[in-house]
Formats: sequence, structure tokens, C-alpha cells
Amino acid sequence: MGMTDVLIVGAGPTGLVLACDLARRGVAVRIVDRSPAPPRTSRAKGPNPRSLEILDDLGVAEEVLAAGSAPLPMLKYRDRRPVAEADPWADSAPSPDARYDRGWLIAQWRLEGILRDRLAGYGVRVEPGREVVGLAQGRDGGDGGDGGHVDVTYADGPAGRARYVVGCDGAHSSVRKLLGIPFEGTTAEDQVMVCGDVDLADGVLDRTRWHQWFDEDGAVMLCPIPGTRTGWWFQAGPERDGRGRPLAPTADGFRRLLAHHTALPGRDLTRADLLSTYRVNVRMADRFRAGRVLLAGDAAHVHAIAGGLGMNTGIQDAFNLGWKLGLVLAGHADAELLDTYEEERLPVAARTLDLTSERLRATLEAIRRPGGGLDTAITPDTTGLGVGYRWSSLAAGDRAQQPERPGPRAGDRAPDAPCADAATGVRTRLHRVFAGPRTTVLGFGPGSAAVLRGTADAYCGGGVRVCRVYAAHEDRAGAEPGAVVDDAGHASAAYGTGASGDTGAGTVVVVRPDHHVGVLAPAGDARSVREYLRRLHGTGRSAERSPGMVDAVR
Repeated sequence: MGMTDVLIVGAGPTGLVLACDLARRGVAVRIVDRSPAPPRTSRAKGPNPRSLEILDDLGVAEEVLAAGSAPLPMLKYRDRRPVAEADPWADSAPSPDARYDRGWLIAQWRLEGILRDRLAGYGVRVEPGREVVGLAQGRDGGDGGDGGHVDVTYADGPAGRARYVVGCDGAHSSVRKLLGIPFEGTTAEDQVMVCGDVDLADGVLDRTRWHQWFDEDGAVMLCPIPGTRTGWWFQAGPERDGRGRPLAPTADGFRRLLAHHTALPGRDLTRADLLSTYRVNVRMADRFRAGRVLLAGDAAHVHAIAGGLGMNTGIQDAFNLGWKLGLVLAGHADAELLDTYEEERLPVAARTLDLTSERLRATLEAIRRPGGGLDTAITPDTTGLGVGYRWSSLAAGDRAQQPERPGPRAGDRAPDAPCADAATGVRTRLHRVFAGPRTTVLGFGPGSAAVLRGTADAYCGGGVRVCRVYAAHEDRAGAEPGAVVDDAGHASAAYGTGASGDTGAGTVVVVRPDHHVGVLAPAGDARSVREYLRRLHGTGRSAERSPGMVDAVR
């Protein structure tokens, strides 16, 4: 029985992002899905700004942007007449610290196809029709010690073995059920929506708008699907029987709903498929890890659709977990690093459940008034850019930091900033510097040079890169490869480092592979940097050859 490093169960966006992140680290990864073929589902309407940053890091953002469209203004109707228009993004614009100021509309099947193609570039393909029916943790009891594994049984075909298994298999997760992890919460049987992909006759509705009819007795929402000529996402309140119970969605039912709420005749709806009923489920697993098996995405948490955070929370779970699995499997970090996945992501999931439930409540209230609509669900909270982990044990270095200091704190998302390559003058950005599966150490001010040099000597390319950020006025003769010039001062402003170049002091920032700040310390505090890197990356490759080398980081 061949051993793989990580078996991912479920090939939706969460599983595919995790597989891409692991594969580019050289991890032996398999990804299986119980469906015999990739589902052609549109479901999630697309990535939010934080997910776009992650897709950018994986090298697919440009393709995602090209395949989709910007989010559309919402045209709202009452009694079949337009009564209001809202563009929740009208006042937003990209900023130096955040390149993406809005989410992006793209059918989920299209996003999954882009991620599958990227994964195939690493020589990994989704294995369809593979349903996991048994998991048994071997030898080390699942505590992550050396020699441990998980034996995996499939509904048919030979069994498999993996060092770790990650369940990304959705709300009805087989992996979660096999582990016996409770999925506590509520299902609101009365909060029901019918959904599907439909074709409308060409030209009957303006495809530059998301049309929303909200009446006292129900609602219909139609959003054009990018990349199609006549395809629309259809969402509506269900038809009900004589006792008020929701009826299952059908094409004819969609036509009746269309004719009832809109000025369009039912025959204008020419095709309806991927029909489903959506109920508001608010549930969460009470733990995200059981030994060598972990849960991510909807397998770990489901919540109200408001704000569009379902797929996005899963993508962000995957980006938090991938680098940690990579460092543990490479033998650089202890298996305890995997405990920080639950420590960081479970509170985020809990907060997301609260946030989406509140947005749903606000939206249901708003649509009772003419002109109210889904724009109520969109707030700065739904961008994902504000999510951080200040409480995490991986942000421990922050305890002594002055809270009034400007800029991010340990655990926060590391801001982006436009800058220029010090050697060539070519425009770049800090998030491009961070891209790829490594930890980055940024040095601001001349005083940071010693720490950067010591770090480079100790790790010499082994998963850690260093980047000196020069102020515009600093002499950069002899700048190290990869150094950047903060020519407009945006990096210094974003990280709160001030005019450090004037004083000869400086600041050092350790940025984790998932673009969160690990350490933000004065350049003289080499010890904090050294201890943090040691926890993630061991003592470094050069240190194994020459114990004295690590002293250079002191």
C-alpha cells in the first residue's frame, strides 16, 4: 500500500486551494471526490478581496479576473416596477495596502476548473468517484509523531494510506462523520430559498444589473452568470402548498415565480437546471483536528448565505492550513504547529456564523421596505481583509508591544504596498514579494541589516527569504538581491515604521507564508526573530552544518 503525505477528501474550492498550496511545496498530495465528474455548479458567486489575494499568491488571480466580472449594481423592484438601484462598491477603490477592493463574480465550476488546471501543472489530478467510507489512525495514535499514518477505505477500489487526511467534503462531510465530531447548531426549516441556473431569452433583461424583485409574498433574484450569453443565477422564495410548506424547485415552478413577481412571461425562462433548495444552516464542528485528520471549509462550519462568506471562509481555512502541514511534513516544525490551525480558524468560523446571521437578519428586515435589497448584506466585514489572529500563540511576540503604535500587530493580515525593485527599478508590490511558499523577513531601516544577514546565513533559501525595504532617500549601493525601494512611502506607512532611515534604527517584520504578521520588532531584537523562525523552520540548514552560524542571527 503506497503512502501519500496528504489525502484531501473533496475537490471543491477549499480542497483545490489546499492541494495547490501543498503541491507547490513538493508535498505528495492526492485529492479524491465522491462525484464521478466535476459538478457543474454555480453556487458561490465568487471570491472576496481576501480570497483574491490568496488566488494571486497561487498564481491564478489574473485568470479568475478574466473569466468573471466585477460585481454588478443591484436593481430593486416592488410590484414589478423598478424602485431603487444600489451599487455597494460605488465608493470603494483599491488602496496601497489592498489591491482588491471588491469581490469578483465567477461561476464556482469555472473557478474550480482554473484551480484544477493549476493543480495539474504540478502533476496532480483529482481522482473522481472515490468515496471514503473508513478511516483508521495507526501507530502513533494520531498525535503527529513520526511513523504515524491514516488508513483509508473507499467504497470500491484498493485502500490507501496517508500521513494526514483533510476533510474538505462539504456540509454533509463523510470525514467529519467518520471521526464522530458533532456538528452542532440549527437549521431554520422556515428560511428556505430555491436556486438554480437558468437561461432567459436573449435580451429580455439588462445583463449589467443584478435584478431583485422583493414583494410582500415572496422574491425573485436574477444575476447574470459571467462568461455566458443567456445564463443567470436564479434565487427565489419557494412556491408553497396549501398548508404553507415549501415545494421542491422545478423548471415550471421557476416559470410561475418569474411570471408572478416580474414583468416577464414564464416562457422567457428557456432552461432551468442544477435546481436546489437552500435552508439556512448555522452549524460548526466543535474541533477541527482529530490526530492526523483535519476539517476545512463547509465540513467544519456552515452559515447563512448573507455576505457570501461560505466558499471564502473555506479558501482561507485552506491557506492557513497548507503551510503548516508543509513545514511539519518537511520536518522543520513540530506537529504541534497543526494545533494552531484550529486555534486560529475556529474563532474565525464562530465569528463568521454570528456575522452572517446578523447580515441575514438585517437583509430580511430591509427587503420588507420597497428599495431594500441584498446590498444590506455587504459590509467592510465581508471583504475578509480584517480577519487576523491576534489571540494566537503564533502572535505571542506581540504582548509587550504598545497598542497605540500605528500599523499592524502580530496576527494581523500583512498589508500590501506598491514599491520598486532596488536593482532594476521594476514596479512590484509587497504581496508579490511574499508570494510563494515561504516565510518572509522584511527589514526597515539600516539597523535591520544585521538581522537580515544573519537570517539569510542561517536559512540560506530554505523556506525563508529576506527583503530589505529601503526608504526613498536611503543609499542603496550594494543592495541585496530582492531588496525593494519604498519610493512613495506606502510600505513605511502601512507597517507603522516611521522615518526609521533617519535614525539608523529600524524594524523587522516576520510575515508568515499566509501573509499574516508573525513578529514585528525593533531591529535590535534579533532574538524574537530567531526564536520565531526556529519554531516554524527549525534551526536552519546552515546551522546543521555549522552550529556557530546561528549566532549570526543574535
